[in-house]
Amino acid sequence: MEGATAPAPISVSEAVARAKRHVSALGSFTVTGEVTGFRGQHRTGHCYFQVKDAASSMDVIVWRGVYESSGVPLADGLLVEMVGSFDVYDKTGKMSFVVKKLSAAGEGVLRMQVAQLAQRLAAEGLMADERKRPIPTFCERICMVTSLSGSVREDVRRTLLRRNPLVEIDIVGCAVQGPEAPATIIRALAHAAATSPDAILLVRGGGSFEDLMCFNDEALARAIAACPVPVVTGIGHEPDTSIADMVADRRCSTPTAAAESVAPAATDLISWLDAAAARMERVVTTRLSLEAQHAGELAVRSKNAVGARIGALAGWLDMLSKRPSLTNPHYLLDRRKTDLAYSEQRLADAAPRALVRESHAAERARARLSAAGAHLLAPHERLLASCAASLDALSPLRVLGRGYAIARSEDGHVLKRAADARAGELIEVLLGEGALSARVDRITQTRGSSE
Repeated sequence: MEGATAPAPISVSEAVARAKRHVSALGSFTVTGEVTGFRGQHRTGHCYFQVKDAASSMDVIVWRGVYESSGVPLADGLLVEMVGSFDVYDKTGKMSFVVKKLSAAGEGVLRMQVAQLAQRLAAEGLMADERKRPIPTFCERICMVTSLSGSVREDVRRTLLRRNPLVEIDIVGCAVQGPEAPATIIRALAHAAATSPDAILLVRGGGSFEDLMCFNDEALARAIAACPVPVVTGIGHEPDTSIADMVADRRCSTPTAAAESVAPAATDLISWLDAAAARMERVVTTRLSLEAQHAGELAVRSKNAVGARIGALAGWLDMLSKRPSLTNPHYLLDRRKTDLAYSEQRLADAAPRALVRESHAAERARARLSAAGAHLLAPHERLLASCAASLDALSPLRVLGRGYAIARSEDGHVLKRAADARAGELIEVLLGEGALSARVDRITQTRGSSE
């Protein structure tokens, strides 16, 4: 309006403050959207990302406590339901939706459940590469597990026949959608494995996340991991990845890609065989060349060795031919006779001298032995003479020789007193020379003794 006064300019701070007041006045409300731009928790534990729909997107802040209490593992593509309000950051004027309550919504709940199951199975090692079995490069027999009513079966069959018509194809039907599908797929895998193919193709065409949920079943994942035959999956399209894909021995983006991965084209097989034949020819040629070279070296060494051996034997024979025992057969006999004659003469000359030496040595030994014996016996002879003199001095025979006698009773006891004898007893009296037998007629007591 002409002549109207323009409003006075305000500072940036005031402008941000006004926006903050107006935004805060909106209050709390519930928003549903798809997570995008999620990079994990900030070092502070808070979460910063965006949510979007088909037309718009907005910045979102989930504080650490809200996120941890929600139990929702945020990830791009997850559909979430958030209760909160807008806020404007004073420093930058940036508007964000601050979440007070967070939960998964719609398909997001299923994705969260699948993500949790995938984490648990991965922790058990079911998705580890080292557990997975190798797929044969050229499969001769393939068993396909899929729905018998869909077009996937014919697509896979045509692909296999086009690439390699020599591949044998068996089909085991099962349900590939709905709550009963996992059990039928598990049974089909068991039937397929019983036929002992080189590989099993578990395939299904595209569909929504809910349509493919049967391939996120835990029992099915464990059956695939325990299957004795390698399992190749081709479920849905390129973006679709199920737990069955993660556990399988090989995951392909589509059923057709799965068929191509187990049936190399016939032209590829021919090229591979030609290359293998060329490699084998090179290996055989190289091997034969090496063996020929080695054989030549062995021939040279053998020739040298044989020549050296023959030369050594010829020298040895020549030396033997010059020995006296061969040139003169009587040489050894004559030599032995001469040696014996010399030995006889030396023995005849040495015998008398040896006898004289031995005789002199024996005489010297006898003299030394006699002297040593006399020397050794002298102290013993002196001791014996002394003992004999002592015994002689103490001998009762010497007493008897001076005129004394010894009387013995009939029982052989020496009679020391007259009272020891009995009248009429026959006693023996020993004298200095000889003995007498006497009978006691009378016993006389000496003074001071009793009868």
